[in-house]
Amino acid sequence: MKTSITKNKGLFRYKTIRKLFAAVFWLCVWQLIYFAVRQEILIVSPVHVLQKLIALSKESTFWLTAFFSMTRILEGFLLGIFTGSLLAICTCVSSMLYDIFHPVISIIKATPVASFIILALVWIPSAHVPAFTSFLMVTPIVWANVFQGIEKTDENLLQMAAAYRFGTVKTVRRVYIPSIMPYFTAACTTGLGLAWKAGIAAEVLANTPLSVGGQIYNSKIYIETDSLFAWTVVVVAMSVLLEWLMVRFMKTMGQKYNVEQ
Repeated sequence: MKTSITKNKGLFRYKTIRKLFAAVFWLCVWQLIYFAVRQEILIVSPVHVLQKLIALSKESTFWLTAFFSMTRILEGFLLGIFTGSLLAICTCVSSMLYDIFHPVISIIKATPVASFIILALVWIPSAHVPAFTSFLMVTPIVWANVFQGIEKTDENLLQMAAAYRFGTVKTVRRVYIPSIMPYFTAACTTGLGLAWKAGIAAEVLANTPLSVGGQIYNSKIYIETDSLFAWTVVVVAMSVLLEWLMVRFMKTMGQKYNVEQ
């Protein structure tokens, strides 16, 4: 047991060192590009971006802006998960519903994000456009993955569940959910990244008040390159943090259902 724990700790340290090395490498590349260009209006150094981030973090509006952007995007993300999962279940049960909704999902997947954002600005208030755009980006991904997970559920397990008279609830909990979970996790991870990209893009085009996208738009208008880079770093950091939390949550849920099996 001690040997196993020691190996795990060593592997964790090795992975951590590799990640730190990769981060330092790209920061050095960034700094070298800055030295080569020597024009602050085009690119700023990592040090200047860090200084700008520290200055922004001392303002109360910085935290409010980050919070409201996260709330809008998570609203669309969670709504997309719910709608996509519900559609997947319904279209698996009914081939008629599949024929009805499949073309719509295909259109949403094929249409550029900018088109949806511009149309949404015509249809709904600008404050709701980021959530709506995130919702549209997440729904098709969740639908496709959950649908595939249901379709690929092992028939032998389903026959065994029927033979032992599990019932609908028990079959769903012990057969369907463990089968769907890897597909659902992949959908959530991919969907969260797309939700952030689409949501921030919607905030930029809609110039939503108290939003990260709005701050990026203002930085571009006033040619504040350091501010533009700083807000971009905020977007990346929030996206990575939420994705990490999502993966940890999904792993916990997966372990729970594996234990129950």
